[in-house]
Amino acid sequence: MRSVSILTALLLGHALAAGTALAQTSPAFGPLSAVPSQEASGDIPLADYLGLLKQIAPAAESGARTYLAALRLRCGRALTTAELRQAVSEGEGNPALMGLIRAAHQKDSAARDRLVAQLPCLRGGTR
Repeated sequence: MRSVSILTALLLGHALAAGTALAQTSPAFGPLSAVPSQEASGDIPLADYLGLLKQIAPAAESGARTYLAALRLRCGRALTTAELRQAVSEGEGNPALMGLIRAAHQKDSAARDRLVAQLPCLRGGTR
């Protein structure tokens, strides 16, 4: 699974870089409209990031959506795109997120449920 997470992170990084560069320089669409909080941070909307994940690895998108929903429900907190990107790419990836991606890939609902129940709430969560 380590090689899958590294490959996913690398592919996603390349897709984000290529997609951003093309979108900003495309004469067919003109300049991007400025969204201050995203433009200042250089980040993309969460929906776009999840869409890229889905194109690269549908299980990664599914696991990420489960991770986001579980954090929102269990911890009362929503992740930003930057936080999700960090969870995917830092080191070997966040263990809970990588486990949820693996469970999605294997269609293992018992593992998914176990991981969601054990998900730690960090930085501002209610648990």
